[in-house]
Amino acid sequence: MSHPIEILRFNTCGSVDDGKSTLIGRLLYDSKSLMEDQLEALERSADITGGGQINLANLTDGLRAEREQGITIDVAYRYFATPRRKFIVADTPGHVQYTRNMVTGASTANLSIVLVDARQGVIEQSRRHTYIASLLRIPHLVIAVNKMDLVGWSEARFTEIRDAFEQFLPLLDIKDVKFIPLSALNGDNVVDPSKETPWYVGPSLLGHLETVHIASDWNLHGFRLPVQWVNRPNNPRDPRLHDFRGLSGQIAGGTVRVGQPVMVLPAGHRSTVKEIWTHSGSLEEAFCPQSITLVLADDIDVSRGDMIVGLDSLPGASTELHARLCWMHPKPLQKGKKYFLKHTTQTVQAVVTAIENRINIHTFEAEPNPSELAMNDIGEIRIKTAKPLIFDGYSHNRLTGACILIEQGTNATVAACMLQPPVEPIRPEYNDFAI
Repeated sequence: MSHPIEILRFNTCGSVDDGKSTLIGRLLYDSKSLMEDQLEALERSADITGGGQINLANLTDGLRAEREQGITIDVAYRYFATPRRKFIVADTPGHVQYTRNMVTGASTANLSIVLVDARQGVIEQSRRHTYIASLLRIPHLVIAVNKMDLVGWSEARFTEIRDAFEQFLPLLDIKDVKFIPLSALNGDNVVDPSKETPWYVGPSLLGHLETVHIASDWNLHGFRLPVQWVNRPNNPRDPRLHDFRGLSGQIAGGTVRVGQPVMVLPAGHRSTVKEIWTHSGSLEEAFCPQSITLVLADDIDVSRGDMIVGLDSLPGASTELHARLCWMHPKPLQKGKKYFLKHTTQTVQAVVTAIENRINIHTFEAEPNPSELAMNDIGEIRIKTAKPLIFDGYSHNRLTGACILIEQGTNATVAACMLQPPVEPIRPEYNDFAI
């Protein structure tokens, strides 16, 4: 039985004109992952950028404004595959005012590529994006030192930039960091190893993307299934579906097996798993991040927004939340403002009760009690919700520990939040009247 090919999700980030879009274009072009119509469109667009030369950045910079200005504005997603692995890549903007787009593109990534211009070295955006990668707990980080051809492929310059990063990396929670010297424009060390770097003995960028270990990136401890849809086909012509009542959603953590005891939160009702279904048939076992439909042994009340969990490792439940967030809106965050809070498959009303600190992006130190948080600021806040949230700490589970704040009236997403661990997890004898 053959195993499915793994999917690696990664994003590129860095400052303006560091070559992020060109790097992705080079990956697609040199790995022969482009269709004929894409190649033809690339050649036709050459006159837009001047000089009649193919601009690989146009493979991801799809907006006309992006091509005319030579910058990336929005997040562009591209898909490609090699015999070893499938890839989903998010090309994110470098401008400071588009940091929120970088957070969006990186939120589901296994790996983040921070590009650094070899001429410029480590700048504020390099530090900001590395910190955000740490904040989002992206398991793997690549520091791609680009445009090495413009500094004469200097090993000393590459070492200088690596040493500058290693001065502050210990302050961040990133365990797997790889430094790669390359030239996205010329293709050196992107897909194939370069003869220009005899002093570099590591893999090319694609070689690293194909081999980095990601099997353990998903949280496989503590089963979590946020219920997205109660599935009632009620098809009288199919006896199997006549009384079928399944609970559909994407597994947000752990594994589940037929016969496993589970609890439905927030009500606290218990049952066991009778059947597990996917689009391709029934399973005996499923794991994160599969999308499944569960059939429980007992006919209990379950609806969208509830969470089905295993009994071995229970989440927390509280209306008082402590979160770290990246503020994404031009209007600043202020204490006392009311928002909608979206967490997994439910949305509740919430109010910001305190702004505890703001992170100084130069020193990574917390500045206490700011009056507000401006766009792209990162800080810690306290939130009170209208009803209890069932959650884990973001450090334990990136899916059940994340939420967003939505402005009431405009429905604009204004913040991405990483929840701190609950004060104490739910006890096995929990019910919703205990809160």
